[in-house]
Amino acid sequence: MNEGRWINQMDDAQKRPVIVLGDEARRTLFLGRPAIGATILLNGVEFQVIGTLRRIGHGDNMNQNLQSYVPFHSMQDNFRPLNAGIETDVISFINYQPKSRALHEQAQLEVHKIIARNHGFDPNSLDAFDEWDTVKTVDQIGKIFDAMNMFLGSVGLVTLALGAIGIVNIMLVAVADRTREIGLRKAVGATNTSIMFQFFVEGAFLTLLSGGIGIAGAAGLMAILSGVSLGDGFDPPKLVASTAALAVVCLGVAGVGAGLYPARRAAMLEPVEALRKE
Repeated sequence: MNEGRWINQMDDAQKRPVIVLGDEARRTLFLGRPAIGATILLNGVEFQVIGTLRRIGHGDNMNQNLQSYVPFHSMQDNFRPLNAGIETDVISFINYQPKSRALHEQAQLEVHKIIARNHGFDPNSLDAFDEWDTVKTVDQIGKIFDAMNMFLGSVGLVTLALGAIGIVNIMLVAVADRTREIGLRKAVGATNTSIMFQFFVEGAFLTLLSGGIGIAGAAGLMAILSGVSLGDGFDPPKLVASTAALAVVCLGVAGVGAGLYPARRAAMLEPVEALRKE
């Protein structure tokens, strides 16, 4: 629910002309003004709006957001089913929800038994009627997304490892190229700690700078894509601040770890040997 209340037992028992609007139906009928308490005409009958629903899904898929809900017996009196079979008093579609997720299978079994009893077939027959189990579908989709998250997470770890190896190589080359500088600094009194800190900071700065450039490039690309239509049901990608911060932190940790070995190697150089190196 977004505003108001849902249909209760008294609404159904007294056949009250009340209605709960989906978000897109509310936006279309009551844009810029309150919907609760207002009335709408359905087939010439006035229905009072008692509640509105939150938006479901993303993109341009408005099927569920356009739906509205009235008490069952009010629907029976005012909207008789047409061309639904030989009998006029029939139901072609039932949408039900268990009281809790743990009762999902029990509720499903009870519904099967009731429908089978009313229509004279075996409740265990899978071909008696079509059924869409949304709880099972959500679980299956969740497993797919979990597998995707594991795959993308492993790709991210491999990428961080490769980046750390690259930083180690760059800093080792820097140490080799600046051997005489390191020997001179140590000859005039620089300590191992100061030498190590210098190369450690350089490695961390290089890591954070590259991470910042990457985040800026991603943000710019997403800003460009935000103005491009990707078709029905697809939202443009967005940069999540918490995810970007986590990426920079992980990159920083990888850079710090990668810079330790080159920094220690630079600090352990003997001044005389470093000054003699051509």
